[in-house]
Amino acid sequence: MAEEISAKIVMALREKTNAGMMDCKKALKEAEGDLEKAETILRKKGITKAETKGDRQTKEGIISSYIHMAGRIGVLIEVNCETDFVARNEIFQAFVKDISLHIAASNPKFIGREEIPADLITKEREIAAEQVKGKPEAIVEKIVQGKIDKIFAEQCLLEQAFIKNPDITIGDFVKSKIAELGENLVVRRFVRYAVGEDI
Repeated sequence: MAEEISAKIVMALREKTNAGMMDCKKALKEAEGDLEKAETILRKKGITKAETKGDRQTKEGIISSYIHMAGRIGVLIEVNCETDFVARNEIFQAFVKDISLHIAASNPKFIGREEIPADLITKEREIAAEQVKGKPEAIVEKIVQGKIDKIFAEQCLLEQAFIKNPDITIGDFVKSKIAELGENLVVRRFVRYAVGEDI
């Protein structure tokens, strides 16, 4: 199959994905010359690489602020990386700004589902189960889980659809930047203020 893969198609894949020449060649071999399949293979490998970095320590990073709507909404966020070199990188800083903008617009309550208090999930399960009472048990469980997953998608930052690209979640966006920058990245904490909130 190798001889059938032309330099032209390798370059086309490289331009689409920004991956290295050898990675593109390997992906095209694996995909038997199919450009779309090869792109998917590279994306999957990028995510795999990102996931293997997930246990590396993140002690560097930046605290950033974002003010929206002429001072009516503000976000303060800490995002960590592994090295000071990446913390000063323009791509990393733009990434942090994008997440701040998303928080201002989408108002998540938690970073991930593990932060949601267990009693809140129990309460929501009970409410959802009551709403579908009388239906077959197997259907009830599916509906209840669907409602809980919807709560996660609405309230957890990492599970929300990214405001700049709704085809991916913020979790996917983080993974893509881990692959691009070659370091583990962690959204550590954030706070969102809105004028007049809770008054």
